[in-house]
Amino acid sequence: MIVVTGGAGFIGANIVKGLNERGYDDVIVVDNLEQGDKFRNLTDCEIADYCDKRDFLAALESGRYGRVKAIFHEGACSDTMNHDGLYMMRNNYDYSKALLAYCERERAQFLYASSASVYGAGRVFEERREVEAPLNVYGYSKFLFDQYVRRRRCACQVAGFRYFNVYGPREQHKGRMASVAYHFFHQYLTTGQLRLFEGSGGYGPGEQRRDFVSVEDVVKINLYCLDHPRASGIFNIGTGRAQSFNDVATATVNAVRRHRGEEALDTEELRKRGILVYIPFPEALVGKYQSFTEANIGALRAIGYDAPLASVEEGVGRYVARLWSAGHEDAKAPV
Repeated sequence: MIVVTGGAGFIGANIVKGLNERGYDDVIVVDNLEQGDKFRNLTDCEIADYCDKRDFLAALESGRYGRVKAIFHEGACSDTMNHDGLYMMRNNYDYSKALLAYCERERAQFLYASSASVYGAGRVFEERREVEAPLNVYGYSKFLFDQYVRRRRCACQVAGFRYFNVYGPREQHKGRMASVAYHFFHQYLTTGQLRLFEGSGGYGPGEQRRDFVSVEDVVKINLYCLDHPRASGIFNIGTGRAQSFNDVATATVNAVRRHRGEEALDTEELRKRGILVYIPFPEALVGKYQSFTEANIGALRAIGYDAPLASVEEGVGRYVARLWSAGHEDAKAPV
């Protein structure tokens, strides 16, 4: 058996689908379906069972699922605007410790989601303690579990993935937490414009830069570590190249224009035509916003992962093609 927590969510459901494509259908999905529309992420997936996250630890300890080969632990509260520290620590930190204890005892592989938010407002993105300073309690919950892992001599494979800005299919349920590529697509279809932040953090309008990584690459990296059980550690998961929000906006618009049979336009022309517009930077994000992220992926390359990683132009182009597909669930506007 293979367990995927958060398996009805964005990255988790993509991992389930990736496992299916490898021939695995003995997959246990663990999630919280109080937000019921997440079920759509699993309708094209084959799973052996579903378990609510509140019941799962007891079911696991009871031996209900027999021999568990690996746990992909993607389940967490990822809302950076949720300031309920008690909930965040129980949900993200304590739950993760319990799963790790099980994997150590049973010698199961433990592959878990960390976050680039552990780096806070820093400018260096390497898996080193001295450059880690999260800005919110979500980032702290992820940071603290990474620290917990570092202090242990784990008796099983433990691989933590510090995801940077992930985008791609199966994120339609995330509302405001969905990727900018998703929001840009819907903004352009409904208004003909894209709204980006004015300058902040020393960057010009729309020029704040992030490491945007396709969920396709995220899944490939997770499955690579499943195939290589000696690959333990904490790894940045990005492309290693920061690109601007203007780049994402331009790639999104041009992918739509391509489907409409229209010519591509560069960023400056999109500005001139009023397609890219800039709105004031929100007060609520002052001091809590990463204006620049760029993953150092040396540790990932060091364990042998040498596949190319999609640029914004490549990955967003493929994503928009999927969103464009008539009748596809991902193309529905967020509620």
